[in-house]
Amino acid sequence: MKAAKILIVEDELIAAENLAKHLKRLGYAVAGIVESGEEAITQVGTTEPDLVLMDIMLQGDMDGVAASLVISNEFHIPVVYMTAYADEATVDRAKVTKPYGYLLKPFDPEELGPAIEIALYKHKSDRQIQEAMLKEKELNLLKSRMISMAYHDFRNPLATILSSSELLRDYSDRWSGVKKTKHFDRIKSSVKNILELLDEVLLYGKTESGKTTFNPILLNLNEFCGTLAEELQDGIGKQHKIATQGDRNCSEAYMDRKMLCYILTNLLSNAIKYSPQGSTVEFSWSCSGSNVIFLVKDYGIGIPSKEQERLFEPFHRCANVGSINGTGLGLAIVKKYVDLQGGQISINSKLNVGTTFTVILPLESKLLLGESPENELVQQVYS
Repeated sequence: MKAAKILIVEDELIAAENLAKHLKRLGYAVAGIVESGEEAITQVGTTEPDLVLMDIMLQGDMDGVAASLVISNEFHIPVVYMTAYADEATVDRAKVTKPYGYLLKPFDPEELGPAIEIALYKHKSDRQIQEAMLKEKELNLLKSRMISMAYHDFRNPLATILSSSELLRDYSDRWSGVKKTKHFDRIKSSVKNILELLDEVLLYGKTESGKTTFNPILLNLNEFCGTLAEELQDGIGKQHKIATQGDRNCSEAYMDRKMLCYILTNLLSNAIKYSPQGSTVEFSWSCSGSNVIFLVKDYGIGIPSKEQERLFEPFHRCANVGSINGTGLGLAIVKKYVDLQGGQISINSKLNVGTTFTVILPLESKLLLGESPENELVQQVYS
């Protein structure tokens, strides 16, 4: 285990040096020794210690209590006071900073280790509780937004189903086969929309709760991407042209098939959905080192620059999409899946010109190998 770094704030140099020696004997790393509150704040920002041992009475205009308040609020680093003062006024001032310990001078050096360990453990526990509370708050907000979205997005297809089914019930004996088929198709389309919405809501719920399974297998990229493009071309892409360009030297990859399918299907479907009929959607893949780079480019409505930073937020939909259907969850799931595989996703878009999504994934799963992504690749693609 890495030794905890301790910053000593003490204006009596001999006492500070003796304290540093004792800390080192206990196995801690000393981040530094400073004499004033101002220096303490600067040193915390520079060295990022795990804990600060703070004398209350210090040189300069800022005493230990004032310095601790800044350190606690701005850096969230635990402070343990060391002081010869235990009067009520001093203790009351110190309590406001919520210290993680209070050692009265002169203290037995043997008391130091337990005091530090308890402070570090309590600080770690506090952070875990705060993170759990924040996560719970986010999940509650997510549930509320899902309920609100489901209400609005289910309303239209359910109304269509209800209307068409009632018309079929009342007039099917008088209608021609063509007219009845029209209403059956409306019902079928509405059911399909509801199922797709449910799938995305459930899928995003799984990614948020950490229940996503990761199953990398050996894939033939050229075959996989070519088949996917053909299926989309024959389906939702009938009014568009999907132009593919593969890399013969980039054939095998070890990836999660379902995740990769969702990532590419979502990006290609969006490119088709937000582009005019008859336009071309470009889809290419190539290898660079130990990574594969996927490009999906369209010549559609584009994404407003001020909204691009929020593009991967759940439920966010751009102002210029108009009445085009969507849940606002697809790209959030794509981002989760890319991150899970140790990859990167970036966007280059101009309003009314088009959009290019770049996805960089390791040819062999980063989760599987425990490696870190090569961050410079996104910049290389656009250079």
